[in-house]
Amino acid sequence: MYKKALIFLGLCAAMVSCTSDKENPFLITPTQVGPLKKEVKINQLDSIFKNDSIVRQTSGPDDFRSTDEIKIFGEDGAALMSLEPLQEFDSTSTIGYIRILDSRYETKNGLSVNSTFKDIMENYTISRIENTINSAVVFLDEINAYITIDKSQLPSNLRYDTDSKIMASQIPDDAKIKYFMIYWN
Repeated sequence: MYKKALIFLGLCAAMVSCTSDKENPFLITPTQVGPLKKEVKINQLDSIFKNDSIVRQTSGPDDFRSTDEIKIFGEDGAALMSLEPLQEFDSTSTIGYIRILDSRYETKNGLSVNSTFKDIMENYTISRIENTINSAVVFLDEINAYITIDKSQLPSNLRYDTDSKIMASQIPDDAKIKYFMIYWN
């Protein structure tokens, strides 16, 4: 009797844990963004987003900028995400980069495009911060993500300097996310 009760409880726990990830169709993990998994190929997007709109913006070497960007729009017309393949112009390639555009996409700890730098600090370990011309790029290796924060939100002594090392303590808690990117390689 005792063994049957333990088996029953184990099965119940397994079912609850399996359904918890499926209940949130907008969950971001290190290997998944909503319905997209790391191993999904570009040519599978039509079947994954069959009720949504997929816009492929391709340009070739004759154009000013070479790109193979794909934007996904929900049924309501709202932009969900923008992605690029790991291998440009290869429909059998997996996804390399995903820019999260919709605030419903969030991590288990609640990080989304509407989060602030304080949310990052409270929930994740920052791997490194890179100083670029217009942004501070914050890398979160544990979730395969990087977040950009516009330099206009940083102290004035860092805004026009690309040589200085930006420390997490120099970024204000209320700094908003400019871009939320997931990278897979």
